[in-house]
Formats: sequence, C-alpha cells, structure tokens
Amino acid sequence: MRSKFKWIFALLLAFSMQFSFAQEKTISGTITDSQGLPLPGVAVVVKGTTRGTQTDFDGKYSIAASQGEVLVFTYVGHKTSTVTVGASSSVNVALQEEATSLETVVVDSYRTTSKKRSANAVATITSETMEGRPNVSFLQTLQSQVAGLNIATSSGSPGSAKIDVILRGLSSVNGNTEPLFIIDGVAANQNVFRSFNSEDIERIDVLKDAGATSIYGNRGANGVIVVKTKRGSYNSKLKVRYTATTGFTNLQDHDYKLTNAQQLLTLENIVGAGMGATLTPEQVAGWNSPLTPELSVGLTENQIKYWGTNTDWQKVFFRTGISKNHNLSFTQGSENMTNFTSLSYFDQDGIVPNTGFKRFTFRTNFTGKSADGKFTYGTNLTAAYSKRVQLEQETRTDINANTLQNPLQGLLASQPYLNPAQYVNGQQLFDEFGAPSFEINPFMLMDYLNPENIPSSFEETKILANATATYNFTDALSFTTTMGIDYVLNQRLFARAPQSYLAIVATPAGAQFGGIEQQQTDRDFSFNLVNKLSYNKTFNDKHTVEVSVFNEYIKAHRRAENWTQQGLDPRTWSLGAGTGFVPFNPATPTLYNRIIGGLKRDAGLFSYFATASYDYDSKYGVEATVRRDASYKFIQDNTWGTFWSVSARWNIDQEAFMENSIFDVLKLRASYGTTGNQNVLAAAYGANPLYLANNNVRDLNSSQAGYNNAASLGVATIANVDLQWETTKQANVGIDFTMWKRLSGSLDVYRKKTIDLFDDNYVSAVNQLYTIAANTQSSIINSGVELLLRYDVFKEGDFKLDLFVNGSYNKNEWADLVYPNPANDFIQVADNFVQQNGSQINTYFVVPYVGVNPDNGNLLFLDRNNNLTETPTNEDRRNSGKSMIPKYQGGFGFNTSYKGFFVNANFSFVADIYRFDFDLLNLSNPASGIGTGPVVSELLNAWTPTNTGSNVPSLTATNINAAETFSDRYLVDADYIRMRNLSFGYEFPAKLLDKTLFSGVKFYTQLENYLTWSKWRGFDVEGLNSSNQGGYPSPKVISFGVDLQF
Repeated sequence: MRSKFKWIFALLLAFSMQFSFAQEKTISGTITDSQGLPLPGVAVVVKGTTRGTQTDFDGKYSIAASQGEVLVFTYVGHKTSTVTVGASSSVNVALQEEATSLETVVVDSYRTTSKKRSANAVATITSETMEGRPNVSFLQTLQSQVAGLNIATSSGSPGSAKIDVILRGLSSVNGNTEPLFIIDGVAANQNVFRSFNSEDIERIDVLKDAGATSIYGNRGANGVIVVKTKRGSYNSKLKVRYTATTGFTNLQDHDYKLTNAQQLLTLENIVGAGMGATLTPEQVAGWNSPLTPELSVGLTENQIKYWGTNTDWQKVFFRTGISKNHNLSFTQGSENMTNFTSLSYFDQDGIVPNTGFKRFTFRTNFTGKSADGKFTYGTNLTAAYSKRVQLEQETRTDINANTLQNPLQGLLASQPYLNPAQYVNGQQLFDEFGAPSFEINPFMLMDYLNPENIPSSFEETKILANATATYNFTDALSFTTTMGIDYVLNQRLFARAPQSYLAIVATPAGAQFGGIEQQQTDRDFSFNLVNKLSYNKTFNDKHTVEVSVFNEYIKAHRRAENWTQQGLDPRTWSLGAGTGFVPFNPATPTLYNRIIGGLKRDAGLFSYFATASYDYDSKYGVEATVRRDASYKFIQDNTWGTFWSVSARWNIDQEAFMENSIFDVLKLRASYGTTGNQNVLAAAYGANPLYLANNNVRDLNSSQAGYNNAASLGVATIANVDLQWETTKQANVGIDFTMWKRLSGSLDVYRKKTIDLFDDNYVSAVNQLYTIAANTQSSIINSGVELLLRYDVFKEGDFKLDLFVNGSYNKNEWADLVYPNPANDFIQVADNFVQQNGSQINTYFVVPYVGVNPDNGNLLFLDRNNNLTETPTNEDRRNSGKSMIPKYQGGFGFNTSYKGFFVNANFSFVADIYRFDFDLLNLSNPASGIGTGPVVSELLNAWTPTNTGSNVPSLTATNINAAETFSDRYLVDADYIRMRNLSFGYEFPAKLLDKTLFSGVKFYTQLENYLTWSKWRGFDVEGLNSSNQGGYPSPKVISFGVDLQF
C-alpha cells in the first residue's frame, strides 16, 4: 500500500512540475509586416492580464505565458492579431496593415487601454513627430499637431518659458489655464521642458474630455498632457543611435515699410522736428550725395557728422544665430531586463546679440521582471543642466516699451541717419551726450547689448526621477506603487556693471560708484506617491471587467533667497565673485544699500479615487471614475472636493450588419464629468502652479509706512474661508472612423462650463485692503467642434503619400455675470476690454475708427449713436466682438516618399483673432514719432490740402492721440497660416547597409517657421497677448541633420 501511495505521489509531483513549467514558459518570436519587414514597438500583451512588452528594433520580443493563454499583438496602422499559446515556445506573427490607429495603446499615468476600447477623447503624437526638430521645448513641436490644442510662443528668446498652452478654450480668468503635464507618471511644471530632450519622447497623449481627465481631479480642468519616454525591449541586442543637427536662426520679416534716412529727413523737415528740421529741401534731396560746399552751407556739426548715413539698424540689433544639437542613445535588453540611456547637448544662439541657451541632459531607465513574470519594476532618471543668457525684458514686462532698457526696441526706435560707429562705450556716451535723449537711443541700446555691461543669466539644474513596481497576485489581481520626485535648482545672476551707461547715468548724487548686482537662488522639490490595486478579468471571452482603486500623495517645498548690492567698485568688481561691493556707510544711508529677501512655501495634496470599466465582446463599453481631493489651499468644508465622470462607447463596426460596409472602423463614444481647478491665480511663466497664491492667506508680513511715516507692519492679504475650487462640467460626443482602409479620422463635439470662478471681491477699506480672493457667480462656457482627418493616397509600392488635416472651432463666452452698475449691461476691464454675457473672454472695448476727415485731415470715429465725431470719449466705446483668443485653429500637411527620398510638410493656421499693434501705432504717430525715431513710409502720403483723398491723417492732425486712447485703429487682424516645418532628405534602404556598420542612415534639411501668410505687419504674429510691443520675436530656422543607427 505504501509503495502505491509513493507511486501516486510521484505522479502528482510530475504533473505539478509540468504545470509549473508551463506557467513559467518564455514565449519569444519576431513580428513583421505583410512584406516580411520587422516591426519595432509592437505591443505584446497576455490577454486578461497586466503582463506585456514590446518588440525591439528587429521586431523581436519575449514574454512569460502559459499554454492556453492568448497573446495579443497591436501596432499602429495594423490589424490586431491574437495567438493562443501552445506547446511551442516560438510564436512569429505577420501583422496585416489596416488604415486605422484604433488598436494603439492609450496611456495616462494611472491606467492603460487600447484606443479601440477607450470611450474618451484622446489624441496621440508619436516619436516620429518629435525627432529632429530644432526646438528647445517639445511644446513648440506640438504646435498644430492636435485639434483643439492651442500653443503659442510668446517669446522667441532661446529657453524662454513664455509658451501659452490652452486646450479647448480658456476655462478660467484669474486661475491657472494650462493643462497638467505628466512625464513618466510624475506631474511636472511646464518650465521643465527647456531641460527636457525631445529626442527621448516615445509618445504624447493629450487627454481632452472629462472621461479622460476627471481621474486627475482638481488638476484636470484644463486637460492633461501625458508624456512617455523611450525605453528598451526585452531580448534585444545593443542598439546605438546618434543624431545631430546644425542650423541657422534669423529674424522673421516685418512689413512696416520704415522710412530710409532721406524719407525721414523729408518728414522732419515738413513738421520742423529732429535733424531734418533745419535742412533745406536741396539738402534733403542731396542727402545720399557727397557733401559739397554748396550743400554744407548752414549745416550743424551733427548734420555734417552724419551726412549721407543710411543705417540698417536690423543688422545691428539682430543677427544670424547658430543652433547645434547632438543626441546619443543606447538601448538593449536581456530576457528579464531592459535599459535605455541617452545623452544630449543643445546650443542655440538668440537672434539678438548676447542671448542664447545651452543644455546638457542625461536620461536612463531600467525595466525588469521576475522569471515567472509576476513581479515587474522600472526606474527613470533624468538629470539636466541648462544656462540661458537673456535680456532683462524676459522677466520684466514693464520695460517692453522702454527704449532705454529694451534692445528689442532698437530697430523701431533708431533713426536711420544715425551712425552706429559713434558708439564707443558707456562713459563716452555719458561724457558726450549726458542724460538719455532720442538722439542716442540706439547707442544706449548698443551699450546695453555689450555682454560685459548688463549680464543676465539663469542656470537650471533639474532632476526628475521615478520608480514603479507591480506585483501580480494572480492573472487578474495586481498591486502597483509609483514614487516620483521633481527637483529644480534655479540660480539667477544679473548686474548693471559700473562701466555701463545705465549705471553711470543712474549713479546717485554723492556716490562715487554706481551699478548693481543681484543674485537669486530658488529650490523647488516635489514628491509624488501613487498606490494602485487593480482587478482585470475576462469572463467567457466576452465580458471584461476592470476595477482599480488608488491613493495619491503630493508634497512640494520651495525655498528661495535673493540679495541686491548697490554700488560696485570697477577696480575690484567681478560678476558673481562677491568682490568690489562698496560697503554701507551709516553717514549716507541712502547710498550703497543692500537688500536681502527670502521665500518659504509648501504645498500638498492628498487623494483617493477609483475607476471601473466593463467591455462586452469589444462592442460595447462603459467607464466610470470618481476622485476625492484634499487641497491645502482651502479650509474647513472646502478642503475636500469630489470629481467624477462616466463614459460609454459603441464599436459599431463590430456589429454583423456592418460586414461589407465602407467602414473598416466606426466607433461612437460619449462622456460627461467634472474636474476642478485649485490654482487661484495663474502661475507666472515657468512657475510651479502648485504653490499657494499670495492672495489666498492672511499675511501680516507687510512693511508699511505708519503714523508720521514710521516703519510698521500691516496686513498684506486677507484670507477668505469660503474660497473653494473652480469646477468645470464637460460633455463630449465623438466618433472615430476608418473608410476604405485609407481615410481615417475623428470628430468631437463638446460643451464645458466652469462655475465658481476665482476673482477679487471688494471689502471695506477699514481692513487696510480693498479686495479679497473669492468665488463669483459668473461662469465661462466653451463649446466647440474638433475634426481630424488622414488620407493615405498611395500606401503601397515605392511611392507613398498621405495627407492630414486637423481643425477646431471653440466658442468661448461669459455667462451669469452680475453687472455692478444696473444702468450698464457690461463691465469695463482695464480700459480696452469688456465683460458681457454672451461675449468672448478678452473682447476689446473700443471706439470704431472710420477714416480721415477730407476737410481737415483729422481722424473720424463713431460715437455711441453711430454719428461721426472727431472727439470720442470713454462713453463711446462698444463691444467690438473681437478677441485675442482665436476661435479657429488647426494644422495640415503631407508626408511623401519615393525610394528613400522624402518630403514632409506641416502647416498651422489660426483664425478670428485680433491683437493691438502698438509698434505700428508708434511708427504711425507723427506727433510723437517724427523727430524721435523712424516712422512708416505711409506718412509721406499723409493728408494735405492738395491730397484730401488720402487715408493717412494729416501730420498735424489735432486728435491723433484719440486713436491711441480709445479706438480700434490699430486693432489688427492677426489670422495667419504658418509653415511650421518642411523637411526633405534621403534615407538609405536597409539592403544598401547590409555590409556596413549601420542599420540606418538618414540625411535631411528642415525649415522651421520659415514662411508666414498674414495681414499682421510686425515681426511675429504668434502669441496670446493683446499686443506685440517690445516682445522677442520667434525666429525662423533652417537646419541640416543626420540620423545614424548602429
């Protein structure tokens, strides 16, 4: 009997070992397309589990699976393939092409699903779009790529953080309006992207509707942009890739048609101002001729000195910059571990002298798994250092129009008859001319651009890291934890050197030395922890249920110190060395002051949330999300906020009645939900929006002047205990489709309403203040339509061509406004803007300008009763129906190739947008322009008694300033079409490289922002601000690149 039990036990042990072996079997193989070419990046997933991988550059993969389990293979533009694991450990698959991207994976930082099973509005951008572009930030590369995503560069200064990002319209007036950015699961501040190498990006998912963003709760009201970086593949050999580009940046063309020296002198002679005031008509006419004794009669010393000069100041204040970008990456993988490592160097000169940007980045990540595939883990580490040299104007918008401190005004504020050779140094300027004057405007700005005179630099050191681990208790139940950190160290160094003209002219009376030096150090540390328990199970091969619960903890700390030294001894001063500081003297307390400041801020967020989804046979699906957030920004009952969403889909193409229809894919989806915004004030460019707004707490640390001007402490801000979240409710209906295996696209219609808007409420002045932060009754409604189309004209054979277009319409309007003055159904804001129910945000409130009075050359306007007037008042302003926020935006282009040669083009467009052209205003104003700087040549055709039909007002018009104060004369149509990128080159076929070290070689040329079609006359039409004055224009770039793979 005992021997019989031994035999039975041995048999059971053998079966259990065989079962265990089957559980731990490694399946490997190669995935190719229909022509037998390997496909890299194919997603391989064990159906009904969270186990997955992707193919390497050679199309190879390896994954743990047991006999009887089903492998699912998905790849962009190809049909999904499923294979049941049998006795063999090798599974090779040839994927068939399909003109659809519905099988691609949709990713947010909490969950992953296929686009086929997603019920939400999500747009995906792949690495092919990002690679090789000569931009500092990948946000610039994203322009025009996604319907409804409006990205505008407000500054072309290299490394600038002034990039405005709006998804589906403005949802707040005073609160933050930018989307949440997630990089490899870690929430990131926008300015991280100047320290981020775009070549490391694998994909970007833009989450638009509430079904996709409500999982982010109080941070998701403005949409979410999820960035996933590249990583290695299992069982792949070492791959090395080197890419390099060299480019040239230039100022974009303007259309102001500035006067040359002779034309300007003619106008000055007419009005009796400037150097031309005392010239005779013969001297003006002979300005470009050699100076003769006859012409020299009566000339002043300056007129003789500058005779014949006709300076092109654009060549003085702008330059051709050089851009260089080098990237080196390594990727490999063993059976249970993968690695991707990259290094990069980026160097770009600004188009303005003494501006530029340099960046070094290092990124590495590892992924791994246990032998049985139950435990997986991954780490990501990014370290970056960047230095940008920039103008003071970049951080001080108050000097945009200042011709003394903003060199960007140099071209438009310098008379062409002045000679740049007259400038030597700051001391020479002061000795020769003394105080600032219009005559020396260009020389002062030349002194400003001397790199030794006004140094201004920012150094940034950034570390972004995360680690994630998942344990699969069963094929259905898993637990994941993710921890991430984001650390930024910013150091600013700024000075007005004692030898600079600005320092010399501003030296206080009694002081031996002038000049100032400022240093600032800013440290920002954020910690993020997310835990997830997930259950995912498929029943009877048709019913799939997934339920996940999460909790998230975010903590952020910011510390900053700054100091300013007034008085620098040029004999010993050295920038940043701490030398040459003139000591404070109590006998002269107003001289040589030192100012010291500091900042300490903390932020936090605690959340728990859950998601649930159900799918029936890949035909029907529903999803739901609920999230509870606790924010440190609100107190008592308002600390916690609840946000939720529901969404559903119907894959119509899976129905039997769709068999043999023209649709290869047809999916209907809908969602509704809520999201929140806790950021009471819009963060400054590059600032972390997590931190508390200044007007959100009671602050007694305000130094004020008390009785008899005695120093005292007063109230700086007053807290409002009733303050709570802004809440956005959004509904979305969309359809995804593919027809004839060639035409694919999506159409979305949405409506979202934001309530409890942040604004200032008035309080009694006895509080020492007039306003406090509060929620208002008013709301904002955004309604819109988004369309994406792609058509494969030729997709087989040697010649390939596909066309694409995306576009969106967004109607943005005020609602529920309560008017403080019952007599008016509007609220005038900052002179030129109006708030009115049914009107767009930032609608201009102006007086219509209608032309020139033929009788006297004065300007004509319409008053409130539509009568002509030459003397408009504030009461004559009206709602113009024009806004600085565009209603239409999108992009279009094509990709084509033939036997290795390729040409790709991408254009963007923006329509129904208006901006004030204040530069044109200054150049067109004869009263303030002639005699102080250049003007537009149209003034030569100004109204005169013998030229009464002119549309240019008289040079002596008596109401010229009314156009500046009240009217829409310089409110300009800022619609444009811009060639974002044109690339062409040659990629060597694989068969030509078989006997070389290379697995891929490509040479190409790119044009970035090179052509623009617009009525706008200034340097750069782009931007989401109301005017262009004094801004740093975005450059146009031509670059040459090489892509080598080993």
